[in-house]
Amino acid sequence: MDADVVVIGGGPAGLSGAKALARSLRSVVVVDDDRPRNAAADGAHNVLGNEGISPRELLAVGRRELESYGGRVRPGRVTDARAADGGFEVSLADGGVLTARRLLIASGTVDELPDVPGLADRWGRDVLHCPYCHGYEVRGQAIGVLATSPMAVHQAQMFGQLSPDVVLFAHTSGLTAPLVDPRIRVVEGEVVGVEVTGDRLTGVRLASGEVVPRRAVAVASFPRARTEHLAGLALPVEDLRMGDQVLGTKLVADHMGRTPVPGVWVAGNSADPMAQVVGSMAAGLWAGAQLNMDLITEDTARLVAAG
Repeated sequence: MDADVVVIGGGPAGLSGAKALARSLRSVVVVDDDRPRNAAADGAHNVLGNEGISPRELLAVGRRELESYGGRVRPGRVTDARAADGGFEVSLADGGVLTARRLLIASGTVDELPDVPGLADRWGRDVLHCPYCHGYEVRGQAIGVLATSPMAVHQAQMFGQLSPDVVLFAHTSGLTAPLVDPRIRVVEGEVVGVEVTGDRLTGVRLASGEVVPRRAVAVASFPRARTEHLAGLALPVEDLRMGDQVLGTKLVADHMGRTPVPGVWVAGNSADPMAQVVGSMAAGLWAGAQLNMDLITEDTARLVAAG
């Protein structure tokens, strides 16, 4: 085998899991296609000791730390993975194949946004989703919340802690004014775009032609687990739910990161789309420790069988 463990995805979860394994003297290879979920953000927040660090700088530091313990990072795109010869084969877009005893999936998710022109271009800058990730940076400003489901009311309330000027755009959600919370003004009508002046968002455009001045827009994305490169593993996917609302999709795994497919673990946004950077790091570390224990058990069984 090329490695004890191949990690698919080199974000906070994948690198943390790989580092835990490398520090346990396991051979580990991380395959990463350089598509971090938070690449558009100026900084990663709530990262104790590294507040506001650039997401790419954080990953660069993590790669160097992993390599200092003997772990390897292989840039590339995984096209498939499958069980083979008592382990796993991972196929790469450049034609390469890696073999491993175990797999850790940390490929993350893709954030699908409402089909409103301009949102995707501003994503991670002044089109935001998480008040804990980016809310402080827009405190006190005119904030709009685009309703895509009843959960938007909760999102508006959270941003309402940070600014006295929060507008909830009903859009196509069916929400109507007034809301129970008197702090939130509801603007009815379909949103058809955002206004940008220079390099700053300045307003939200309605189908009526009205432009409501705003400096930031919060919108709940639909995080969909990246699975297009994992068909050979047949990993089960399930809905991420809050009550009767479907908020995204995720790979099925237990609290230790173990999937129903023997020998395959998952960590980070692949299993928990709501996890922030620190949560993904913790999940990766935990999955790495469980993988190492699983390998210890297998190694011990082989020694006993060999007499």
